[in-house]
Amino acid sequence: MGDDRRLAAVVALAQGMAAARAPRESWRAAALGACRALAGGFAALSVWERDLGRLRVLVNVGDRAADEEEFPEAEAYPVHQFPEITEFLHERWASGGEPNAWVETAEGAAEGRPGYCHQRVAALRRRGRGSCVVAPIVLHGRAWGELYVARSSGTPVFDRADADFATVLAAVVAAGLAQTERLEEARRLAFTDALTGLANRRAVDVRLEEAVERHRAQGVVVSLVVCDLNGLKRVNDTCGHAVGDRLLERFGSVLSLCGAMLPGALAARLGGDEFCLLAAGPPADDVVKVADELCRRAGELELGEGVACGVASTEDPIGPVRSARRLFRLADAAQYRAKAVRAARPVVAGREGPDDPVVRLADEPPRERAAERRSFRGRP
Repeated sequence: MGDDRRLAAVVALAQGMAAARAPRESWRAAALGACRALAGGFAALSVWERDLGRLRVLVNVGDRAADEEEFPEAEAYPVHQFPEITEFLHERWASGGEPNAWVETAEGAAEGRPGYCHQRVAALRRRGRGSCVVAPIVLHGRAWGELYVARSSGTPVFDRADADFATVLAAVVAAGLAQTERLEEARRLAFTDALTGLANRRAVDVRLEEAVERHRAQGVVVSLVVCDLNGLKRVNDTCGHAVGDRLLERFGSVLSLCGAMLPGALAARLGGDEFCLLAAGPPADDVVKVADELCRRAGELELGEGVACGVASTEDPIGPVRSARRLFRLADAAQYRAKAVRAARPVVAGREGPDDPVVRLADEPPRERAAERRSFRGRP
């Protein structure tokens, strides 16, 4: 491949990773870009998990064998099977520049770094491949993983020039992975409450919109639990805001624990002393049971005065839920009613008969609804 074509291939790989919106897309773009740049038939991107002592495959692209999934859940290999990985994990290359890629063939070691890696050779033979080039990836100055590109039997074997080019590609991939990490961290911060580590209101809004759309299209049950932590102001006034923050953190932990009882539920802090759980899929009764457990555990916290909890679910008789806003209004109204009557257990929208006060409150015009909320809270 000429210099111009190789430069174009590098640019295409970098652009593909830059356009990725999630880690998986970035991994796939890296492997595909390298596979095309090196005229390979197959490529994989793997990460070295130091704590588990293994090489875990993140993505496989190209002509995959029967046992190679695109995004494998459990394809991993013990590091001790790959002596060269151990060397890179010890970072013996750190004082002498970036580690170089090397080539293995179905017949044994070829161009690049010398050595015979029987595991790789056996894998080439087993999958009908004639050669591979392996390029270590270094991220933030540490060994991160590897880029692997293979050609099928009967095609030209990778040579020294290919190994050198793979080293360049690995550096481009490392830069792309670093950018992906920064974007993921930015996204995480944008959707995370800094104090509790739970999701924030923005995350709830996005997930609730998606869940209600699934409800409308597929009939998926969507339930929302809204909680108001009682006694936070008293704790702040008498013990200080640091203690109040500790109460918020502890209740956040309780909410996370209870949320884990509902598969896929999102635990969030909406702001101030308000929290919520969003569940898409579990039956309404399961959600109410978890909300009941949440109230019980909140009441046992050494700080605060328990929690006022409201639940709204599309599975209950609350009328059609055509928007996320309506379900939120229902859960919010249920929480206000729980606050007003000092309920020790959750108030569930739609479970008090045909003229359910929660449903009525939620569906009233905003001005009337605001007035009734004040009366719920015992205000004139």
